[in-house]
Amino acid sequence: MSAVSAVVPIAIIWFRNDLRLADNPALNAAVKWAEKNNGIVLPVFILDPVIDPQLGGATRWWLEKSLARLDAALSKTAGINEKALHLFKSDAPTVFDQLQANYRIGAVFWNRLYDKASIARDTDIKSSLRDADIECDSFNGQLLYEPWEIKTGAGTDFKVFTPFWRACQKLPPPVAPNKAPKSIPLCDLKLAREIDLAALDLSPKPFDWATGFGKRFVPGEQGALDQLHSFIDDRLDDYADLRDRPDHLVTSELSPHLRFGEISPRQVWHAANHYADAHPGKGKTASKFMAELGWREFSHHVLFHAKDLKSVPLQGKFTKFPWIDDPSTLQHWQRGQTGFPIVDAGMRELWHTGYMHNRVRMIVGSILVKHLLTDWRHGLAWFDDTLVDACPANNAFSWQWIGGCGADAAPYFRIFNPVLQGEKFDPDGSYVRQWVPELADMPARYIHKPWDAPALILKAAGVDPDRTYPHPLIDLKQGRERALNAYQEMKRVTG
Repeated sequence: MSAVSAVVPIAIIWFRNDLRLADNPALNAAVKWAEKNNGIVLPVFILDPVIDPQLGGATRWWLEKSLARLDAALSKTAGINEKALHLFKSDAPTVFDQLQANYRIGAVFWNRLYDKASIARDTDIKSSLRDADIECDSFNGQLLYEPWEIKTGAGTDFKVFTPFWRACQKLPPPVAPNKAPKSIPLCDLKLAREIDLAALDLSPKPFDWATGFGKRFVPGEQGALDQLHSFIDDRLDDYADLRDRPDHLVTSELSPHLRFGEISPRQVWHAANHYADAHPGKGKTASKFMAELGWREFSHHVLFHAKDLKSVPLQGKFTKFPWIDDPSTLQHWQRGQTGFPIVDAGMRELWHTGYMHNRVRMIVGSILVKHLLTDWRHGLAWFDDTLVDACPANNAFSWQWIGGCGADAAPYFRIFNPVLQGEKFDPDGSYVRQWVPELADMPARYIHKPWDAPALILKAAGVDPDRTYPHPLIDLKQGRERALNAYQEMKRVTG
């Protein structure tokens, strides 16, 4: 134990999904406490049994990069050359017990999480710390509004997005984001049982299948700010008109940065609001974008109130839905070999980049859950492992929505036709050509339905059905009818 640490009071900032310095209320609280008490700040990250299961291969890749950049930013702000972020892989209460036993811990601060397991863990830790006369507080560093702040007129939680977002908009606007601390009083401490970044074992296994992720994204707070500024300056103007087009880069792609809190929703909201103020007549496109922040808020609202968003359908009747367990079909979907070009393009984009355009997510989800009658939880599990922005709220909420069993879910009988969706949102086939190169020479007329192309056109494009590109896994009309029949069967069984 350091002699300095025995007498100097310590304020712990417990980083979780808030890996940034700017607009970080828990970090600000720790810095203020240390300055007031002539103490130091101790930044900590704990990979514990609550966080670890929430991470798939893609989010683990992102987390490793983000933690390294957070450590560098902390060291630079503190003016030290050593690492500043202390890492642990253990049960969180045990870590805090060890720190209390070895150091003069005066305060612990963190930003809130909203899943049931995190809430239970944090409640117990807060109680234990306060019983030990250690100051402890938590803050909203992840949402525009807390889930318990948004209620219906009857005092219940919302089940439908539009009235939820309307209620949010009636509240005072989100407070302006705070700047990063100009300095952080850190001390060079080597803590008992802390580990280095490599020992967190976050790299993809059994091989590095995430090599393409870094070509698309730059994890970390600076990467998040650069992404926000690029979007506001170059793409927000076209957002309302082209946001559903995967063949155009107009979306923000901020979701993985928000997932790990490298940027706060307040920073994003105020940047979009400033754009609207500075560009009269562009309020519509800014409002469309801010509504996407609203959907993120709504998913956390639902997560907070739901019993188990990841496993239990919010509409209980769907526990009796007659899903078909077909591992071969699921594998074809995962590998982008369904025979539906826009579906396969999306699944291959996901595998190579860790990301997929939101419109395409709805299309690939619909084909899996409805035409192929595969349980939505299988799709959720695959996205959890392969999406860099997979989080306990957004991903589970979205798959319940796709499955027709969630909050504000699309009716089950709303079944996307992948051909019509492709023709509408990728009319020239540019997106398909990028990710399904075996169809690159198909004319636009047939690129979303190559099975309809005459033999001469297939030959000219170098497409040999079932050899270079597969036939569809199911006839679209038959798949739709089968899905509707399954839905009627569920209704019959559940009454």
